[in-house]
Amino acid sequence: MIIDCHTHINHYEDESVSTLPQMLERLQREMRRNRVDIALVLTSYKVNPGRPSTRDAVAATKDLKNIFIVAGISYLNFREEDLEELRGYLREGFVRGFKLYPGYEPFYPSDERLHPVYALAEEFDVPVMIHSGDTYDPKGKIKFSHPLHVDDVAVDHPNVKLIICHIGNPWVRDTMEVVYKNKNVYTDISGLVLGDFSDRFEAYMRKQIQEMLLYGVEPEKVLYGTDWPISSMQSYLEFIDELKIPERDRNKIMWENAARLFKVSTEHSTLPSKSFLHLFK
Repeated sequence: MIIDCHTHINHYEDESVSTLPQMLERLQREMRRNRVDIALVLTSYKVNPGRPSTRDAVAATKDLKNIFIVAGISYLNFREEDLEELRGYLREGFVRGFKLYPGYEPFYPSDERLHPVYALAEEFDVPVMIHSGDTYDPKGKIKFSHPLHVDDVAVDHPNVKLIICHIGNPWVRDTMEVVYKNKNVYTDISGLVLGDFSDRFEAYMRKQIQEMLLYGVEPEKVLYGTDWPISSMQSYLEFIDELKIPERDRNKIMWENAARLFKVSTEHSTLPSKSFLHLFK
C-alpha cells in the first residue's frame, strides 16, 4: 500500500493554460505506473487557468475512489464564505485537510487571521499542512517558511494536527525539534528535489532522513509524499527503497500514518462513494 500525501494538478509550465483534465489523467497514469494506491491533491494558494480552484478540483475528483483533495488556503485572499464552502466539502468527505503557503505568501502561520482556519480544522479533525523550507518560486520569502514558526501554532492550537511539509528542508534539525516537542505535529518528506534525485543529493538526503528517524522523530510522525509533478514519483520510490528502516516503520511512513490523519479508507476500491466521514467520528 502506498499513499502519496502530497501531489498537485497545477500546470507549472504555463499557468495561463487550463489543463485540469490532462493533469488529472497524468496523475492517474503516474499512480498506476508506480503502484500508488491513493493520492492527496493539494490545491494552490492562488487560482488561475493552470492552478484549479478547490471547487474545480473537487468537481473533477468527486467520483474517484483513490484521489482526495487538500484545500489550499490563501492567507491574503480567503473570506468567511470560502470557509463555509469548505465546511460543506469537509462534511461530505471531499476535502481531507488544509494547506497553507507561508513563504509563497508573506505571513507567519501563527497569524491571528488564520485562527478560523485552525478552528475549522479542529472541528472536523483534519490536518493542516504548512509549507516549510525552500520555495519553488525564487520570489518566495523564506523567513516566513521556517519550521520553527509551526511551534507557535502547535502550542496555541494543541488539538489541531499540523504537518510540516518537506521536512522544512534545509532546516531539517529544526523540524525534528518541533515534531519531537509537540505531539500534534508531523512532517512529510515531499519536494526534496526537482525532477529526479541525483546520486550525490540522494545520498545526502537519505542520511538526513535516517538520522531524523534515529534521533527523536518517531516513524508514526512521518508521512510519504512526493510533490508530484515537481518531483518524480519513480525517483522518490527508488529513494525510499534505499532507506534502511524496519518494514513495520516503512508501512507507517508509506501509508498508515496518512490513512489515519486524513481519514482515508484503504478499502477505496469497494467504497460506493466518498461520503463516509462519519465512519471516523
